Amino acid sequence: MSHFVIVDGHHLMYRAYWAIPRTMRTSAGEQSNTAFGVASMLLQILKTEQPDSIMFCFDAGDETFRHKEYVEYKGGRAETPDDFYTQIPRTLEMIDAFGIRSVSGRKYEADDFACTYAKKAVGDGNRVTIISGDRDLMQLASDKIRIAIPHKAYQAAEYFGPSEVEKKFGVTPDQIPSYKGLVGDSSDNLKGVKGIGPVAATELLQEYQTLENLYQNLEKIKPVWRSKLEAGRQQAFFCQRMALLVCDIPETRPIEEFVFENIPAEPIFSIFNSLQFTLLIKRFESFLATSFGQAHFKSANPIGIKKTEEKSQKNESMEGQMTLL
Repeated sequence: MSHFVIVDGHHLMYRAYWAIPRTMRTSAGEQSNTAFGVASMLLQILKTEQPDSIMFCFDAGDETFRHKEYVEYKGGRAETPDDFYTQIPRTLEMIDAFGIRSVSGRKYEADDFACTYAKKAVGDGNRVTIISGDRDLMQLASDKIRIAIPHKAYQAAEYFGPSEVEKKFGVTPDQIPSYKGLVGDSSDNLKGVKGIGPVAATELLQEYQTLENLYQNLEKIKPVWRSKLEAGRQQAFFCQRMALLVCDIPETRPIEEFVFENIPAEPIFSIFNSLQFTLLIKRFESFLATSFGQAHFKSANPIGIKKTEEKSQKNESMEGQMTLL
């Protein structure tokens, strides 16, 4: 069975940006910590997952249908520093150098694209791994779809199938939207039902399975919870709707466009060289010698880094310390 990997691009970029010192720059002064971190994790992802197909999904702003329905959606999050945004084009260039296609759209979030393509890939006979730290994606876990939360530069990924989701949250994957309807999601500024926490939500959903069935049986519920649920009915169904992923985005690309094969190595060496990633050049050389590297890349002679000025040497020293993200 072919393996289709879907990567939450913004999650990897944020993780790289905050994990690696922002002082990392080329000798010409270009900030490069985000691109370095993403490239480092991407090499490890390829080594670990060995995908037959791979894609990146990105958010494209704050004009999604969720933002339009709820103007305070994801409100309260800390402002992202400007030097994160200035590194996005270079990081996208690096991902493109690997021959990996990316998708995004203003109406939908990266999670919705991940859901849509995961379902399409499974329908075409693939098994799927979705790499992200977003817990909303747990609702997709199945015997064919697993969620991987990256740890330690993807050297210690945490995998979630249906049993792991149930062990972690006390509910099944398809109950995640109902669960979030009750408890909310602070990262998305969704309040949930006031006074209903994870323990109560888990107990209620284990008994009544869905939010709809729960509200149809309010008279059977403990009075202390019933009053809170009655007061928070509208909020519960609203938060559930916000948490439910869209899995049928129209006009998506054919799955075949994301096949990972016959990738030229030259563009990768070139961008690693321009960013003075000496450690990653060495890692990529070693990767090309593996059976997966030989099967999926067109080999090329690496372009040696021109080691000039103190910043080039400083970057090499800094890279050597960055084994964990």
